Amino acid sequence: MIEKIGKILAIDDNEDILFALKLLLKQHVEKITTLSNPEQIPELLSREYFDVILLDMNFTKDAISGKEGFDWLAKILEIEPKSVVVFITAYGDAEKAVKAIKSGATDFVLKPWQNEKLLATISSSVKLRRSRLEADELRVKQKEMSAVMDQPFIDFVGNSDKMLEVFNTIKKVAQTDANVLILGENGTGKELVARALHRNSPRRDEVFISVDLGSISETLFESELFGHEKGAFTDAKKEKPGRFEIASKGTLFLDEIGNLSLPLQTKLLTAIERREVTRVGSNKAVSVDVRLICATNTDVYDMVSKTIFRQDLLYRINTVEIHLPPLHERGDDIALLANHFLKIFSKKYKKSVKGIASAAIKKLMHYSWPGNVRELQHAIERAVIMTETPTLEPDDFILATPRRRSGELEFESFNLDEIEKMIIEKVLKQNQGNITQAAQELGLTRTSLYRRMEKHGL
Repeated sequence: MIEKIGKILAIDDNEDILFALKLLLKQHVEKITTLSNPEQIPELLSREYFDVILLDMNFTKDAISGKEGFDWLAKILEIEPKSVVVFITAYGDAEKAVKAIKSGATDFVLKPWQNEKLLATISSSVKLRRSRLEADELRVKQKEMSAVMDQPFIDFVGNSDKMLEVFNTIKKVAQTDANVLILGENGTGKELVARALHRNSPRRDEVFISVDLGSISETLFESELFGHEKGAFTDAKKEKPGRFEIASKGTLFLDEIGNLSLPLQTKLLTAIERREVTRVGSNKAVSVDVRLICATNTDVYDMVSKTIFRQDLLYRINTVEIHLPPLHERGDDIALLANHFLKIFSKKYKKSVKGIASAAIKKLMHYSWPGNVRELQHAIERAVIMTETPTLEPDDFILATPRRRSGELEFESFNLDEIEKMIIEKVLKQNQGNITQAAQELGLTRTSLYRRMEKHGL
């Protein structure tokens, strides 16, 4: 069976030529589309992609200059700069061939053509088109991967029973393409689970793209996830692939999925079900192949019962669920994590801190850690920076411990930063991690709340 290559568009005002091309190519290519009127080119290219365009040079009777062909070549490259165009004409000479290549054409074929030569030209042109697309995709992915590699990465550490259960689930699920939903409080390490799934999957050599849905506004959602064309809106200065396209063949991690509004949930569900996206400003759907991992700190099942989260979307994203325990439920891991972070930050800040005193470990073990592993990391980092001794002592850790008395909160520390951190943690917990509601209760914008959460390592 002959392997068919590429989608071809043939444009010629001679119907006999188009018929001959269709007859020859239909058994060799995936699809052959023909146009006798070049005025239809813009509309066709606005809704469909082609690997190779065979373009006649002359559309006016008795014309031999090729000017019309060059004009349409320029128009095609304006519409789709990555187009691979092969001129096909009965009036060829060396001068026209050189001009064609300089103008952006890929090759030049004379009528009447030799079938084998035409097929060879089309085959090489299809390969050129695909190599161009792969090169563009690779550049974007390398840029994204570089951005990820530049971020500090924390190893996934733990030997408590609950964490060993999480590791076992990761081992089982990683080798599949099953969609995974990670549930857990803020700071428990949901992204680390997603990265562990990716590193141990068949997609490990492809890109891992992380998207914080809670920080994307409704107006930018489609542009960020699905991409946009140049001129699609005021600030769209150039075309941009969305996160789904960039992550294709790799893993897409959607964090804070519980914060999506119902309209955005619907758009996301459509993309997941169809396995394709349409850029803003385009009518052409682009196929995507992603391994989807989602995470949330909200109770999505409660949201489904309140009809604020789509049940069909939940079914799509939770083929497998992984529940991350809060740090206070994995006490055996606190000392392990503390010493792990100590090594990282002692090296980072070039400090000769060799260990953590047993009394300090005891203090850490008795703290509730509402900010979970992220808060512990922040506490160790601060202690390493501030200490002047080779061992971290209890006084190196300033931990805000709220307790109720007459309806008010009291603190072990009167440090304003620690108090602000505790209040933010409390309001986030009361609102089940919903950033919008927490920001409203605190009298802040979502952006301001995110800045404070980042400041405190929440």
